Amino acid sequence: MRLPLVTALTLLLLWTLVAQVNHALTGLRVYLFVGSLFVTFAALKLPLRSGLGASLLGGLLCDANAPVAFGTHTLLFAAAHAVVFHLRDRLPRDDTLARVIVALLANLALFLMFSFIQIARSPAPAVAWPRLIADLACSQIFLALVAPWFFALQLRAVTLAGSSRDLAV
Repeated sequence: MRLPLVTALTLLLLWTLVAQVNHALTGLRVYLFVGSLFVTFAALKLPLRSGLGASLLGGLLCDANAPVAFGTHTLLFAAAHAVVFHLRDRLPRDDTLARVIVALLANLALFLMFSFIQIARSPAPAVAWPRLIADLACSQIFLALVAPWFFALQLRAVTLAGSSRDLAV
């Protein structure tokens, strides 16, 4: 029970920091989406139940403040967790570069799925795509810069909580 809660606390910190960065970027009309950071560490390093619990808590956290149908983030994060968890035995989980690449690919998939779900409600979908592509490019660059720090933070938080023996090797 401690493992998903400790991981969820790091996700709360991530959510707060990204919300502040997005607030600061409103003048530039840029929105950063780093949904894969809510999933990647949990899917690669935690057992299934603990990791899925952390990913679901992260999805609920994102859903609580997003102007979308409640459960959208939670459902997409659970699906991304299942895919990454299924592939984790084929990936070098202890390599930071590999984790960042997994996070970038998962973020691309989550961003596109989220965009296709939301763009259907737009009166002029073709007009939104240039902005979405710019947001995706900025999000991917930001994620590549922040992901190593965040993965180290999550690992350290789990270690400090005394739950590091539960991590998958």
